[in-house]
Amino acid sequence: MSPRSDIVAIPLRGLFMGNRGCLHRGHTVVRNHSGTRWIICVTDYPARTVPQWSEGHYTVLFFHDEAVALAAGHRPCALCRRERYNDFRAAWRSANEGGLPSADEMDARLHGERLDGSRQRTHRAAWSSLPRGTFVLFDDEPAVVLDDTVVPWTADGYGTPSKRPAGGTAAVLTPPSTVAVLAAGYSPDIA
Repeated sequence: MSPRSDIVAIPLRGLFMGNRGCLHRGHTVVRNHSGTRWIICVTDYPARTVPQWSEGHYTVLFFHDEAVALAAGHRPCALCRRERYNDFRAAWRSANEGGLPSADEMDARLHGERLDGSRQRTHRAAWSSLPRGTFVLFDDEPAVVLDDTVVPWTADGYGTPSKRPAGGTAAVLTPPSTVAVLAAGYSPDIA
């Protein structure tokens, strides 16, 4: 998976896997998603093993790291990443000044922020407001914000950092609710 939420076949190893439902027939991906539950899972969880391309089961997706997965519109799994799921929920509550959200509540809101038709939705935000781990378009390519730098992402991994712009706005790939979660203290795993 790319930060643009594209399903791509690349040799870059993934730190995490993901789930958007059953997206394949045989060995061919036939849809972008099935349902609103887009989750980030560990790659090795003994209680749940699904071989790639297994008929009638979810399509196994891979993410370079958690920041890429969050940019693509996913959130931590409540089963295999329970501690991170709880951290994400606590930051969501802090960002939204309400009770602890359910998975369904988060998924519904994230789903509304993910897509504009069949394309990934972007939004604009001031460069100075973007927390660490947010993905933006930098020179029209996906890049992650890391403190005072912006680091481009490619199919081969992260590239050479550039200085974060001091002013203006950025086209942001990471959904607004997830950006708020990052700003509230959730720190994603970045390779």
